[in-house]
Amino acid sequence: MRSALVAATTALLLAACTGGSSDPAARPSTGEVSSVAPPTSAPTTPAPTEAPPVDPNSLPALFEEEVVGGDLERVRNLGGTDAYTRHEVTYRSGDLRVSGQLLVPTGDGPHPAVVLNHGYIDPDVYVNGQGMPREQDYLAREGFVVLHVDYRGHAASDDTDDLDLELRLGYARDTIAAVKTLRTLDDVDPERIGMLGRSMGGGVTLNALVADPDIVKAAVVHSSVSSRFVDNFRRWTEPGRPGEATAIEQRFGTIDDSPDFWRALSARTYFDRVEASVLMVHGALDESCPIGWARGTENALEAAGADVELVVYDSEGHTFAGQWADKMDRTVDFLRQKLDA
Repeated sequence: MRSALVAATTALLLAACTGGSSDPAARPSTGEVSSVAPPTSAPTTPAPTEAPPVDPNSLPALFEEEVVGGDLERVRNLGGTDAYTRHEVTYRSGDLRVSGQLLVPTGDGPHPAVVLNHGYIDPDVYVNGQGMPREQDYLAREGFVVLHVDYRGHAASDDTDDLDLELRLGYARDTIAAVKTLRTLDDVDPERIGMLGRSMGGGVTLNALVADPDIVKAAVVHSSVSSRFVDNFRRWTEPGRPGEATAIEQRFGTIDDSPDFWRALSARTYFDRVEASVLMVHGALDESCPIGWARGTENALEAAGADVELVVYDSEGHTFAGQWADKMDRTVDFLRQKLDA
């Protein structure tokens, strides 16, 4: 009894000295609401969360990159015609040198210009200027300076690794650098530069438009691959280069396991960034790049608010054997209209 009394007295004295506990969690609950206002404290600002790092193997990595071009060197005179001169050239693309062909119309400049992005040709057999010889000649005769891009890893360009070749991001860098190189030439009007890509080069062109929205005012894609990277991967990389396909999946995850990685390689994911006017030309009978891909790209560009037109030739396949000249007439008319606007 005496022990209990001493304990109670001690507890009362301690409470009087400390003023009691201010932490509700430290006191037993009585079920009653206290009439004493709780102490106030300044509101706390949540600590800012850092954005996840951008994967260097993605289009968003290109958004943040200042691609450097220029330093064009005429390596070899390839002759030409009475309408233009032709040179094998190299130019700077970041830390690399990329080769190509430069066609300059005769007569006083400055002229409008077009960068050409060719379709897929095995880099081991590709030679300088290959892939779009008819387009080069046609555009130069129409008064455009033409810079045909070989891409890294092709012809006399500096080499790159297999991953760079498969993801195509380096190709977009090379074509952006090509535009910046043209802007340094006295023969070129820097305000009137367009871009034309065929097949795989169409995909390269679309990637460039989202990577650097101000790079050109107008772009044309002929018989383009899909604007979804997965479509192209499944159609060509998996069956044609299975070793490279497996290496990519082992490093970054499969399409099902890592959907964000695969979406970040697709121009379609970022079509809201496109500022250039886009003309798409496609054959309804295209056996390589299905017409459904073109319609999907057109719909996605329209949904994103881009200025886009799709022209479909009902009787044409991938190479436009019958109406190629009409396709080029449309291309030139479009470029002149948009670049002179």
